[in-house]
Amino acid sequence: MKNQHLMAVLVAAFLLFLSCENNSVQQPIRQIPGMQLIPEQQRSENIGKAVAHPIPAFFLDQREVTNAEFKAFVDATDYLTTAEQDLDWEQIKSQFPPNTPPPPDSLLKAGALVFQPNLNAIDLQNELSWWHWERGANWKQPEGGNSTIEGLENHPVVQISHADAHAYCQWKGKRLPTEAEWEWAAKGGNPSAIYPWGDDAPGSASDKANFWQGPFPWKNQELDGFAKTSPVAHYPPNGYGLYDMAGNVWEWCEDPYQELPEGPVIANHFVIRGGSFLCAENYCSGYRTRNRLAADGQIGSNHTGCRCAMDIPD
Repeated sequence: MKNQHLMAVLVAAFLLFLSCENNSVQQPIRQIPGMQLIPEQQRSENIGKAVAHPIPAFFLDQREVTNAEFKAFVDATDYLTTAEQDLDWEQIKSQFPPNTPPPPDSLLKAGALVFQPNLNAIDLQNELSWWHWERGANWKQPEGGNSTIEGLENHPVVQISHADAHAYCQWKGKRLPTEAEWEWAAKGGNPSAIYPWGDDAPGSASDKANFWQGPFPWKNQELDGFAKTSPVAHYPPNGYGLYDMAGNVWEWCEDPYQELPEGPVIANHFVIRGGSFLCAENYCSGYRTRNRLAADGQIGSNHTGCRCAMDIPD
């Protein structure tokens, strides 16, 4: 009898072992320092996509990449950003109408776009009224000339191209977020959120994000305390614990830009999200969770940076 009882116990234990093997308990996801776990979304409502699709859970940086973090990358790799290299006419001439003559060599020197405010109200259809090509502007000298990032180590890095952002994230073992991921994360768990901070109108939200208060591009009231970039994580996080998903600097996404869901991809242009310190209600309103913009992936500007994403490790 004892042997039969012992055999029954062993059989039961073996069957329990098999059951556990086939129905293993899901292990908790390991947290990654400096990143937030963004839960899956069963249905994407991103305006840039033709077909709604699920978004698997993923990690996203809590903060925008800072000057100090990007400097560590450059110091470790000797990386040379796009803005630090002279332009090659043979590579960029396809972006211009056929038979366009090459510009003078002086206009092909290394540089980037720098914002210059106007003195009076102007036609908002002409972006060249406030954007100027500045020779020598790059991530170390965001406005060219004698500008510097000294004292701005905790501000977001700017003047980086799409390729620069991609290279940094890859060095960190990460990647750029897709546009769908970025929008889902910006809503902070509230699918109907108008802004990453909630639904408060911008007129009463100067304590929630760094954006332009007043008529753009000539009168910034600076109610948020900053005329340009602000330190990362200076303002409260959204519902997922992410900082600066509205304002401060635009952020590169992985996606090439399409104006319409099934329209053609605009050559060399990629999606940027979140708005910047230059966004105002009378212009781009880029701090709205659903607003998007196209940016030339080969050009840096002093209001565009990035943050990185990561798939959940197996």
